[in-house]
Amino acid sequence: MDAEKKRLKDHYEGKQNWLKWGPYVSERQWGTVREDYSSNGDAWNYTTHDMARSKAYRWGEEGLSGICDDQQQLCLALGLWNGNDPILKERLFGLTNSEGNHGEDVKEIYYYLDNTPTHSYMKMLYKYPQRAYPYSRIIEENRRRDKTQPEFEIIDTCIFNEDAYFDVFTEYAKHNEEDILIQYTIHNRGVADAPLHVLPQLWFRNTWQDGGSKPLLFEHTSHEIVTKCDCLGRYYFYAEGDAEFLFTDNETNNRRLYNADNRSAYLKDGINNRVVNGDKEAVNPNKTGTKAAAWYKLNIPAKSSATIRLRLTKTEHKRPFEDFDRSFTVRRNEADGFYAAKQAKVTNADERLVQRQAWAGMLWNKQYYNYNIKKWLDGDPGQPTPPANRKHARNSHWKHFVAEDILSMPDKWEYPWFAAWDLAFHCIAFAPIDVEFAKRQLLLLVSANYMHPNGQLPAYEWDFSDVNPPVHALAAWHVYEADCKATGNKDIKFLEEIFQKLLINFTWWVNRKDSKDNNIFEGGFLGLDNIGVFNRSAPVPGGGFLEQADGTSWMAMYALNMMRISMELAVRNKAYESMSIKFAEHFLYIAGSIANMGLDAIGLWDDQDGFYYDLLRKPDGSWDRLRLRTLVGLIPMFATNVFDEARWKTLPGLTNRLDWFMHQRPDLVELVSRWEDTNGDQKHLFSLLRGHRMKLLLRRMLNSDEFLSRFGIRSLSKHYDKEPYHYKLNGEDFSVKYVPGDSDSYMFGGNSNWRGPIWMPINYLIIRALYRFHEYYTDDFKVEFPAGSGDYLTLAQIANKLSERLKCLFLKDEKGERAIFGGNPKYNHDPHFKDYILFYEFFNGDTGRGLGADHQTGWTGLVALFSDYV
Repeated sequence: MDAEKKRLKDHYEGKQNWLKWGPYVSERQWGTVREDYSSNGDAWNYTTHDMARSKAYRWGEEGLSGICDDQQQLCLALGLWNGNDPILKERLFGLTNSEGNHGEDVKEIYYYLDNTPTHSYMKMLYKYPQRAYPYSRIIEENRRRDKTQPEFEIIDTCIFNEDAYFDVFTEYAKHNEEDILIQYTIHNRGVADAPLHVLPQLWFRNTWQDGGSKPLLFEHTSHEIVTKCDCLGRYYFYAEGDAEFLFTDNETNNRRLYNADNRSAYLKDGINNRVVNGDKEAVNPNKTGTKAAAWYKLNIPAKSSATIRLRLTKTEHKRPFEDFDRSFTVRRNEADGFYAAKQAKVTNADERLVQRQAWAGMLWNKQYYNYNIKKWLDGDPGQPTPPANRKHARNSHWKHFVAEDILSMPDKWEYPWFAAWDLAFHCIAFAPIDVEFAKRQLLLLVSANYMHPNGQLPAYEWDFSDVNPPVHALAAWHVYEADCKATGNKDIKFLEEIFQKLLINFTWWVNRKDSKDNNIFEGGFLGLDNIGVFNRSAPVPGGGFLEQADGTSWMAMYALNMMRISMELAVRNKAYESMSIKFAEHFLYIAGSIANMGLDAIGLWDDQDGFYYDLLRKPDGSWDRLRLRTLVGLIPMFATNVFDEARWKTLPGLTNRLDWFMHQRPDLVELVSRWEDTNGDQKHLFSLLRGHRMKLLLRRMLNSDEFLSRFGIRSLSKHYDKEPYHYKLNGEDFSVKYVPGDSDSYMFGGNSNWRGPIWMPINYLIIRALYRFHEYYTDDFKVEFPAGSGDYLTLAQIANKLSERLKCLFLKDEKGERAIFGGNPKYNHDPHFKDYILFYEFFNGDTGRGLGADHQTGWTGLVALFSDYV
């Protein structure tokens, strides 16, 4: 067992708490729902980036390349000043939803380069300009642009031209679980010597505003700060070299923000005011406080570097840096060994680099998430009573919700809050490197503190009551299988516990989202934002309702995955056999409805086009099929499971019931794959699609003029590029056009697009479904790929080809360029940029250029798995 695996084992067995410290500090706490105490719910403007340096937060902390303990009592992060900026660089800057022409967006360049599951070694890079950061220009230029124009990024300001910037590498290495070595290596990439102020900052989250005891930081020697805290005990912070300690308090500057009296003489922005403004009275001369910085004043020669070493530890050291370099080397080597084992089958060096940085991003995107909705609605002690209408603010129906946990975030700047279906995909991506963390994340989401008493899972912070696709049973099964493969053990306790909770959630879906009791589900936007003709989170204009192909297909998939889990549990406990019967019958009824058994015997399958479409049911009883070809019509592919004959025979109750069902309802059974038959490999297939319909769908999906891109499967058929879809309702014309890149619609804030781009999680599910179908149909079943080419491949071969196309988003092509960088020469060819990967939220359907949040190694981190498929 390598060293990192042993640390993981010791941690999860309770021997050592290796996850006590980690990268749990958010990159943006301002502009979040948690910090919004307004009467109108305008979170972006209640606490802004400009206010952030002066406001002590209530629910969490933010920082640059920061770490903290697992309850975020004590934080450590980096501050920088180039001598030209109007403020310290203590947090990442970006545009709010209303400022950006395509919604909120971070305007910085930084990379997650390495991390291990126990955070025993971590590395990231931040690129800091030597000239004044162009805050105003970025805001003004993005405000000037409309939705037909691309976002104006920091690279477009030319501030990195002539290499007049610093590469600031942050590395952490744990000597032990509470002894953390910190190293900053700063490279001056420019042609002239340049000054830089480096301010590693240590501070306590302001928990004393709730009435708890107040902790303390104080200077013990000129190179040592000591902490005093009831919760954490004593820590020692050592700073090597010529640094001056500055002390203040993590308290709000009420005078600056609200023109009110301050409660403390020393304030959160005190260190900023001392360094940038030269205000010596802004910091405490007694060298005590709840926030401190080690102030290094460097002058870095051109094309050279400087290194700063620090140590945060529970153990007092007389020579704290004596074993520093050796420990760092050991941890780096152990990280290399851990990933070498994970990547043993990956022969391409560039592919190994992309995969390792994908996992690094997953691990860096962990965050301490603190949100007690009842307390948040009631207001804070010592603060003015919130307005009465706040009692009915967003999430007011979730008063049971209490979170104080480490959670995997989609992106710690743009999405610094969990999203339910994102988290399910994160767990799948985590499974190969830390399967126990993946299991615990899934169980956390369905725990009593999160799941609503009625069984609904919280969707995301901006609206817990919205609806995400129910992919959590799929994730649970995937994680369970990964655990079995990695350890050889079957964690039946995990599977049983999550099954019981998901059973409650499944019941919520059936009771709340099947409005006509016909097994057709109207789930709302289901995470696909603007994919439809209408805003699917809002009522249909003029009344009526949508019968959704995706909502119904997600539920069919949910039923099949619950059936799979209950079959596994039934092998050891026959009581679960009845549950497998229940979910098998649920699936068959849903299959009947989606095929041709809806109201008026009108289903969601269209024989004319060979595709699945949503149905609009109008108030007068009439209906229209919305013939818009989107991913919605491909999602029925995901409802697929293959069962071994050996397992089938161990559950006679299930097989007998299905035999009875087959004779009683042959009209339903004939609609789906022939589960009563086995192929040559003794497999049973449950699926919404029989072979003929699957080939019709694949004819569309694998057509380069429709869904098939050089980089994966598009979210909307390219057919609508030249011929936009139009639908008239109540005299209004609703149109949908193929838009391969950023959205040209304001729906959902206009910051994401499902009308053309490529999205990693849906492509992952498509590839997974093709492999499942191949298990049953074997190499005998072949489909033309690409459509019209005359070349026929097996379904597994097609899945491999799609995996390769998705990896080509990130891998260098014959010109040495990565598609995600959209032809930008700096990103593609500069030696200090070209091998640092950004993991974008979605990708241009034609060019592969990365779009949206650019550190979403949440679900985009799924690309790490494709190297194991081929």
